[in-house]
Amino acid sequence: MYKLPYFTADNQEEVLEFMHKNTFVTLIGYDGNFPVATQIPVKTVVDGTSIKLIGHIMTKTDHCEAFAQNQNVLAIFTGAHAYISASVYTEPASASTWNYKTVQAKGTIKLLNSEETYNVIKDLTDKYENPESSPAAFNKMSEDYIRKHLKAITGFEILVTNIDHVFKMSQNHSEHNKAKIVEYLEKSDDVSAQEVAKEMRGEL
Repeated sequence: MYKLPYFTADNQEEVLEFMHKNTFVTLIGYDGNFPVATQIPVKTVVDGTSIKLIGHIMTKTDHCEAFAQNQNVLAIFTGAHAYISASVYTEPASASTWNYKTVQAKGTIKLLNSEETYNVIKDLTDKYENPESSPAAFNKMSEDYIRKHLKAITGFEILVTNIDHVFKMSQNHSEHNKAKIVEYLEKSDDVSAQEVAKEMRGEL
């Protein structure tokens, strides 16, 4: 991981807030021959000093088989990112770069039984579909429908044992350069670039 002191947050709460906000992760395991990965939403649960990632996957997949073989996994949380052209620097004859935010959470995965998986699906669905108003809410689905599809799904719980992060937003540049970078990004048609500009402007 490309990690320098000035590209890190001052406290863990900022890192956890990033994880709560960017829930669609790349989850990586190892099947004994190659790394395997899948992209899935997770819920970050903080309980005292314990941090867990909760989610579910399709059962008959390479990654589910890998997680069953090897409990050590890596979850990568990714936020907005953007190319930064050195043309806007005070000294443009220098290296361009890329600004981004990412968190890497390592831990041990536990595959859940059917009833535990049921509760995970309900919890995640309720997170994104309002149980009171959404026609797609968990409580609007028939029990037969849920139980039928539950046969193909495996819930999981990851106990996080290590968290690393990089929040690279041109902190190593002068205030003048950072202001120019923000102006440059705000003119972009790229939504991610505009999000980086918004985050950087909040720090100016």
